[in-house]
Amino acid sequence: MGFRDALFGRTKQVQPKLDNLFALPTAALTLDTELDLVPSGEAGLCFKSGSGESTITTDAELLELLNFDEANAKVSVTTDDLGFKWLVIKDPDIDGLVTRIHGANTSMVENGLGPRLLCAVFGFVPKTLPGDGSVRMVYLLKQGTFYPFAPTGPNQRDNELELRVRSFLETDLPIEKDLSRWMALWNLPVN
Repeated sequence: MGFRDALFGRTKQVQPKLDNLFALPTAALTLDTELDLVPSGEAGLCFKSGSGESTITTDAELLELLNFDEANAKVSVTTDDLGFKWLVIKDPDIDGLVTRIHGANTSMVENGLGPRLLCAVFGFVPKTLPGDGSVRMVYLLKQGTFYPFAPTGPNQRDNELELRVRSFLETDLPIEKDLSRWMALWNLPVN
């Protein structure tokens, strides 16, 4: 960033940090053995819609850009109630979900959509019902860190379960230390 950028209040966009995503399959084993949570088979990539450097404006153009082989996974684009776009991937294999989310991130960055990327979310559900509840592992793309989110109702979350997940995963994943960044993501399209 140069002097003129500082003078006129322009800031350099932070690019997503993607490599920490590949720690999630190992963490999934810990979630299974310690908390009886298994991958739900769903993941989502959240990004801001809108204009910018990219010429990609429609959901169809985005799916064409990503060019996913849908033999093993279903891919869709949806908009949440706050107007954010979600690329939702369904694949029973956690490695496949991580690889596809990483590929989508990379493709979007290469096509000028990097500044729009917000987070990735991976669903985990109890292996033995009723279990302690479902957890979404949220990956903050700009920080390169994860945090657990355990919704229990329309506007309720299980903070105790989130802290237990953190305690078990601190050695497996880069966990977000700033709890104020552990935002509630209500009405997620990812189970």
